[in-house]
Amino acid sequence: MSKTIMIVDDSASLRQVVSIALKGGGYDVIEACDGKDALSKLNGERVHLIISDVNMPNMDGITFLKEVKKMPRYKFTPVIMLTTESQAAKKAEGQAAGAKAWVVKPFQPQTMLAAVAKLVQV
Repeated sequence: MSKTIMIVDDSASLRQVVSIALKGGGYDVIEACDGKDALSKLNGERVHLIISDVNMPNMDGITFLKEVKKMPRYKFTPVIMLTTESQAAKKAEGQAAGAKAWVVKPFQPQTMLAAVAKLVQV
């Protein structure tokens, strides 16, 4: 059984790039265009990992992460923040909210897959 990963990003092209990399690694993928859309798609389905952007319309990634951690079913689901933000204060905010990893765009697909493989095994 393959693992399911949710990608949350307002950029359709970025979602596509990440999705292709993940599907190439054997993962199933759920896509969402922002935090609100992602919350509506977390309807009890098993999700092994979430990859989220920080800066998005409607609901940003940090707020989304905080909302996910309030949901008992997803409380322990690892989250990777994939963002252009590289400031230490923003990273600290993400870690405090529960992010397990912080990947700065642009990224190498191999780097992303390595981070995903580590966190999905947990």
